[in-house]
Amino acid sequence: MPTAPASTGTTPPTDLSHRVRRAAVLALTAVVGMNVWTGSPLLALWVGSRIENSSRAVGPSMTAIFAVIVTMGVTSWVLLRLLYRLQAWYFKLLGRPPRRYRSTWLRSMRAERGEWERQHSADARATPFEVVVMVCVVIAVAAFEVWFFFLSPSPIDQRSGR
Repeated sequence: MPTAPASTGTTPPTDLSHRVRRAAVLALTAVVGMNVWTGSPLLALWVGSRIENSSRAVGPSMTAIFAVIVTMGVTSWVLLRLLYRLQAWYFKLLGRPPRRYRSTWLRSMRAERGEWERQHSADARATPFEVVVMVCVVIAVAAFEVWFFFLSPSPIDQRSGR
């Protein structure tokens, strides 16, 4: 009885359970990616508002500002580490080793001659994981711009919209 050849790790498994798992990882990536831009700042502002003494009308205290900065830094770091783990999980589901990135300024000058492109041409395209993260960034920036230009209060005439 012939046996199926062993997987070489170059093509992802195509059965339904692997597709569902990959889709679940991408959905979780979208949730975490959006929370880097929305959940982390909102949580930090909420923590700062709980620390701030509401009886004073002078302005925010340095303790509350420090709490906002620390909370946002810690929650953003945790969410980014979670994205890193999700990426490793996604590549494991694909059957490939995780990508290792090297900043452009750290690359050898040999990369200028096209050797890097020839060696890494298969990895040059963005993966679905990276596309989800990029879409989250674009949505967050677009939402901020819409809020800033059209919905934020104007300091000039004190109206609710510009």
